Formats: sequence, C-alpha cells, structure tokens
Amino acid sequence: KMAKQTGLLRYSGSMGGVRHFKIKGLQGDYAGLVGGPTAEQIYNDSAFERTRENMSEFGGCASAGKAVRVGLSQIIKQMSDSRLTGRLTALMKQINLEDTANPRGQRSIEISAYQSLIAGINFNINVSLAGIFNAPYTLTNNTARDSATFTVPTFNPANLINAPAGATHFRLVNAIVGISDWVYNPATSSYEPTDPTLNSLSDISYSAYLPLNATTPATNVTTNLPGTPTMTATVSVLNCIGIEFYQQVGGNYYLFAQGNALRCDTVF
Repeated sequence: KMAKQTGLLRYSGSMGGVRHFKIKGLQGDYAGLVGGPTAEQIYNDSAFERTRENMSEFGGCASAGKAVRVGLSQIIKQMSDSRLTGRLTALMKQINLEDTANPRGQRSIEISAYQSLIAGINFNINVSLAGIFNAPYTLTNNTARDSATFTVPTFNPANLINAPAGATHFRLVNAIVGISDWVYNPATSSYEPTDPTLNSLSDISYSAYLPLNATTPATNVTTNLPGTPTMTATVSVLNCIGIEFYQQVGGNYYLFAQGNALRCDTVF
C-alpha cells in the first residue's frame, strides 16, 4: 500500500530507501520504496511479457488520444481540464479492449467501429456544455464528411445561457477533426494511424461576438476540412461544439479563462 506523508518533514528525492513524490491532481506528499525491476528486465525478461503488452497498447492509446488534442489545439487550452489527457487515453483503451482478433499487445484501436463511445464527451469534466448552453440547435454534415454546420435559431441568451459573472459577449464554436483508427505495425513495433494524412486534420470556426444582453439572431457556423480530402472508412470525424465567453473593454474582447465549454456532440 502506498504511504502518505502526514508530518511536517518535507524533502524531495529519496532517503533511507524511501522516495517521496507528489501525484498530479492529488493533494499531499506520497512515499514508496526505491527499487523495482530494471529497464532491461522489463524489455527482455519473459516474466514481464504482460507488462510489455500493456505498455505497447497504452502507448498506442495515448497516441490516439493525442491526435484528438492536436486537432483541437487551437481551442483545447481554454476548453479542457487537467485530466483530459488521461481521460482520452482511457477512452481509447476502452475501444482497444474491444478488439478480439489480434493478440494482446497488438490489439487495434478501431475508433470507426465504436464512435458512440466518444460522442458526448465534455472536454472539461467540471464544465458541462449542457449546463452552460441550452438553446436549441441542429448539426448537419455533408455526404463527403468534410464539412459540418452548427445551426442555432433565434434565442434569448438571458434565458438559455449560464454565463460567468463579468462576461458581456460570447462566441459559438464549431469544430471538426478527423481521427484515424490505429493499428500495430510489427515492423516498427509501434502503433500507427491507418490514415496519417487525415489523422488530426481539422477546422475550427466561430460565430461573431454576440452580446449576452440582446436577442441572438439565427446563427450558422460552418466548418470545412482543408484541401477537400477524401475521407476513408477507417477515419472518424468528431464534430465538437462549444461556447466561449468574453468581456468587452472598449473595442477589444478579452477571453475568459474559465466558464468556456466544449463537447464532442456527434461522430460521423
């Protein structure tokens, strides 16, 4: 069992065969014994075969999750929580476990077959889009799967938006990002996207700056993947919608650090 330090003594590194450290996202100081298997044992000893299998698949799931973050890098900082990376990796691992055709350590990450597991994820677990934005809307995508339109009819923000204190304006966000399936390549002993040119390909579009104290007119926000790509069956398109809040000072709009929300609404 992992020890937790409760006294006043604090130091970094190890002492007397005990190392002290912090865990991201948790309060307090933790301690554990120094030691464990060597890197050579982990990579070569038959006793650690299961560990190597887990490491291989974990690396692939982390890469697949990173592809989502890369595609949304323009907005991800103000729209996510500190544990998003781990949650996306866990989500990809859930998909990875569905593969029963390949051996452990080489199971594919077939996002295209399990799109429903991604749809609905909020990028900030502490700020749900449904708790911030309640106006009716529709999402439509074209048959080529390279464009999507976020349509919001006329509505009153005072009734349907839960804005942070001090905000004067908001912008609606529509984002699409292509995410490839990932497969294990024995030649490189690593996971690779089936469609690298389409993986993380994205477009992010915004509405105008809209005042919170006036009726919002009917709004369309359309995204188009660059280069009119030909989408394949092993690439899924995540359609994410969100809202950003601003404070107007003079002629400038200043983005709020908190209160913004983004959700993967549909995957097609």
